[in-house]
Amino acid sequence: MKKICTKKTEMKKTQLRKTQIRKTQIKKTFPVVLLILMTLLTTHVAMADDRHDIHASAEDVQPLLPGMKAPDFTVCDATGQEFHYKSDAQAKPVVLTFFRGGWCPYCNLHLAEMRKAEAQLNEMGFDIWFISMDKPEMLLASLEDPDIGYTIYSDSSLDATRGFGIAFKMPDEMVEKYKGYNIDLEKASGETHHVLPAPATFLIGTDGIINFSYVNPDYKVRLAPSVLLAAAEAYKEGDDKRLTEARKKASEK
Repeated sequence: MKKICTKKTEMKKTQLRKTQIRKTQIKKTFPVVLLILMTLLTTHVAMADDRHDIHASAEDVQPLLPGMKAPDFTVCDATGQEFHYKSDAQAKPVVLTFFRGGWCPYCNLHLAEMRKAEAQLNEMGFDIWFISMDKPEMLLASLEDPDIGYTIYSDSSLDATRGFGIAFKMPDEMVEKYKGYNIDLEKASGETHHVLPAPATFLIGTDGIINFSYVNPDYKVRLAPSVLLAAAEAYKEGDDKRLTEARKKASEK
């Protein structure tokens, strides 16, 4: 009986030692695991918070908002000449529209539709610029109307598109699917990044501040010319400063 009890006691002691060892190992390992998890979480959040990243989809883009400063950027015209935009050095306000490329039928429809606003925007003193992913030599040649007469720039280097927070990468399966429609993104852009902009329009004041923006991840939905004209008129009339002016008048009474 004593031998049996002794054996049981020894077994319990052995199990207890093993349990204690496991607990010690867990205590030593837990901080390391926690640190790794926190690092991964922090990295993920940091990546998600960086609007200038190339995002996973058009739904994930983080465009600049009205009230924010437009970034400086460099793009190329149809002849390959660089154009440098400096947000602090503009004599005229700018309507800046990003589109996917001349290969996109919805982009061509939108460019044609913008004719309805062009004359009035010019009369109000706006520059009207378009930015595409197409390489310089394809900017006009790829359009349905090569003689469209717009000021169009190439941003195949992604400087402006990333600067405004609207760059996203097309999934590989979509890149291949597009080839079935005779759309070669690499041939169009001259690059292998497969990045497109979420279609967007920004109205930028002479002070470099974005006054109005429209960004839609659905490439089939574009800003209506009537809405753009309303935003342009509001800018010219100083509607964004109306509350400041009202407050100033009230304080002077």
